[in-house]
Amino acid sequence: MESVLGLMSGTSMDGVDAAIIVTDGETIADFGPRRFRPYTAAEREVLRAALTDAAGIVDRAERPGAVRQAERIVTESHGEAAEALLAEHPECKVSLVGFHGHTVFHAPDRRLTVQIGDGAALAKRLGVPVVFDLRAADVAAGGEGAPLVPVYHRALVRRSALTGTIAVVNIGGVANLTCVAADGSLVAGDTGPGNALIDDFVRERTGAAMDHDGALAAKGTVDDGGLARLLDHPWFDRPMPKSLDRGAFSAAASAAAGLSVPDGVATLTAFTSRTIAKSIVKAGGADCIVIAGGGAHNPTMCAMIAAAAGTAVTLAGDLGWSTDFLEAEAFAYLAARSARGLPITFPGTTGVSAPMTGGRLVRP
Repeated sequence: MESVLGLMSGTSMDGVDAAIIVTDGETIADFGPRRFRPYTAAEREVLRAALTDAAGIVDRAERPGAVRQAERIVTESHGEAAEALLAEHPECKVSLVGFHGHTVFHAPDRRLTVQIGDGAALAKRLGVPVVFDLRAADVAAGGEGAPLVPVYHRALVRRSALTGTIAVVNIGGVANLTCVAADGSLVAGDTGPGNALIDDFVRERTGAAMDHDGALAAKGTVDDGGLARLLDHPWFDRPMPKSLDRGAFSAAASAAAGLSVPDGVATLTAFTSRTIAKSIVKAGGADCIVIAGGGAHNPTMCAMIAAAAGTAVTLAGDLGWSTDFLEAEAFAYLAARSARGLPITFPGTTGVSAPMTGGRLVRP
């Protein structure tokens, strides 16, 4: 067992999550401290510009336009988050770092995925080996490259001794699902938009960063016609595994353009909730749904998911799991697996032909 630090910058672009766990890449011995380093407004604007400028990338080594500056920001902010956490907890002798980086482009159908962040520079700064670029090998082998977290979800389910089929849903900018069967087999994939469309709509209409606690959605009325148009997309009928880019459904927000703010937020929240529920049903259903990520703080969304799926919802925090740092912990776990040559992706999670490891290990 070793202490491993995981770092994650998600599609919601709110900041850097840093978390330490004790693991051997198979079991989770203990959860350690966590820390959040928010992006500044200026940093967030560069990251948004990088998403636009990355759209034309054809070689994953390219860093056009704002992407180069964004990579510097990502590397620097992750270094700051890691240093601050380790300074606060000198008792944690970290021997490895899992560094996801920040996804600016994801097109597995073209065998192309781009996560910016300089792993070698981070290893030199921290003086600790770093595992990074964890999606590339899977995509190169014909997999979706996402989601990567399912194997960690399974470890959490086993640690909590949950029984039956458990659906673990992580709702960040994009929402993803892991169905852990009683025999430990995995079915996983992205379900569709998570908070991204809601956050963008709220920011554009009100200037606020998000729908705090689902308050706007709770006040609004779902536009059933608009929702039906949003759901009428062939991607949602594709079986798992599958993945998508944060901006894949950005044009769908136009369905809410003519609505009041509460009604628009309610409609987009219903869109996320219905697509999550549909994915669970298509995967064979579940005995329990566990929700983590930013969506776990949205009771309106959680209630919509439970109603649409016809299954009770449990929040990750109620099981002793981290709600907000679960993905950072997952990348610590994945780094430990990668360093030992253990598989991190599977046919049922990314569609790759056989279980495979991934990631690049760099030393200081």
